[in-house]
Amino acid sequence: MLRLRRLAVFCVVAVCVITGLLFWARHPSGAMALWDQSPPPQSGAKLSALSSISTPAVNITKGSIDAEWLARSAAQTGIPARALQAYAAAAELANAAAPSCRIGWNTVAAIGFVESAHGSHGGGSLTSTGQSNQPIIGPSLNGDSFAAIPDTDAGALDGDALWDHAVGPMQFIPSTWQLAGLDGNGDGAADPLNIDDAALSAASYLCAGGRDLTTARGWTDAVLSYNQSESYVRQVRDRATAYDAQSSPAR
Repeated sequence: MLRLRRLAVFCVVAVCVITGLLFWARHPSGAMALWDQSPPPQSGAKLSALSSISTPAVNITKGSIDAEWLARSAAQTGIPARALQAYAAAAELANAAAPSCRIGWNTVAAIGFVESAHGSHGGGSLTSTGQSNQPIIGPSLNGDSFAAIPDTDAGALDGDALWDHAVGPMQFIPSTWQLAGLDGNGDGAADPLNIDDAALSAASYLCAGGRDLTTARGWTDAVLSYNQSESYVRQVRDRATAYDAQSSPAR
């Protein structure tokens, strides 16, 4: 009787293992399933007639994006115009620096939405110069529900000398900002609380490593490099696809 019970248990376990292996063979991992999905279209913005976006740091608050396109697309997508201006210019700058990347402003905007609702998290907003009107500080990365990342900047950006926090509208970890932070508005400083600087840094970070964001592999790898979460990739994809469908095409 005992042998029969053991045999029955063995059969059940064997069936479970075989079923799991068959499922794995068809769907090797969540990441592979993500890579199999088409990337969202990469949207382009209409530039102003006199714009010359070609250098790593320009004052993108000075009309590099066509004003009519900006106003119309902001109304269609619900993205604050000041944030959309930064996203669109950041994508143009990143593509000028890495032409093979072909990142669209809608991907940068989708990350801005997921990370901070375009700088409005906690009731905040962006000033006319693109500055967050109040600090945008993420939760403590102390290993409790989030990764454990001990302080890397003596609390200079996040006010915590014990643990790091993601900061700004694009939610950069201080250690990442030290490596990837760029001056997007030409004021001589890279500030993660400024949407111009943060958006350019995010777009350039996504383009790193020679990625082509018009391919499934390139786009998915880029977003996973920003946040290693399958649900995050899906959120960004859905939002970027929606922004492309809602906005006016660049003509």
